[in-house]
Amino acid sequence: MTKRLTLFLIFFLTVLFIFFSGCKKDDKGGAGKKNSRKGVLTILYPNWAEGIALTNLAEIALEDKGYSTEIKPIEPGPIYASLAEGDCDLFLDAWLPHTHKHYWKKYGKHIDRIGESFSNGRTGLVVPDYVKENSITDLKSRKVAEKYNNKIIGIGSGAGIHNNTTKAIKEYKIPFRQITSSGPAMIACLKKAYDDREPVIITGWKPHFMWARFNIKFLKDPKGIYPKDVIATLSRKGFREEYPEITSFFEKFNFTEKQLNSLMDAVGKADDPADGAEKWYNKNKQLIKSWW
Repeated sequence: MTKRLTLFLIFFLTVLFIFFSGCKKDDKGGAGKKNSRKGVLTILYPNWAEGIALTNLAEIALEDKGYSTEIKPIEPGPIYASLAEGDCDLFLDAWLPHTHKHYWKKYGKHIDRIGESFSNGRTGLVVPDYVKENSITDLKSRKVAEKYNNKIIGIGSGAGIHNNTTKAIKEYKIPFRQITSSGPAMIACLKKAYDDREPVIITGWKPHFMWARFNIKFLKDPKGIYPKDVIATLSRKGFREEYPEITSFFEKFNFTEKQLNSLMDAVGKADDPADGAEKWYNKNKQLIKSWW
């Protein structure tokens, strides 16, 4: 009886040991869902033409060098917050120092700026070139405003250009209201009006494929509500030390207006942005190779 009890206890303790050893491994790998993703680079981007294009191209370039990546669309505010918390790795579409200054003021000390993908960013109010108005000051008349249905077609309220347009309406005292939509919806409104040669005002920016597809112009901004910016590449703290090769790549990841417009046009015309980016990547491999 004693022998049987001893054997039973040995067996029981062995089972317990195996069980708890397995639990320990599960705990590591269940903190392990995080560990299993180690080395996966997370790039966040807003639903803007240049952000979509730059991010999809970067994903292809990185994966071609053997890095694992994940890209996610999200509003700019949460992107800055995620970078500051270290919950993502990169953001390639930061409009600095002006358009995103409120985000930079809040989160900038917890984020690193590692590059500049475009050096001549511009935002403002955009109209077709067939309309007579050339300046925001030309919009003060109620008669002119009615021609545009008193509307300025904008994008998401989290965008810096949205805030600047709210400011412009107030500063210039123009009888307009800003319609909040999205980048694609705004372009759809522009296209419909353009095809019908109707007046329309949108919140526009360079770089964007709209400049390759439509004959349009910025309205002059004598009060300087819409300042010029660069499109900066941002990373979480510590990224530079962990990924020196990738950091070096993004330090050189810089486009001319012609290059970036052609990339955005290729991405914008494709059914899947990744397909358009890959097509552009294959045509411009020498350029991208030089950044490594």
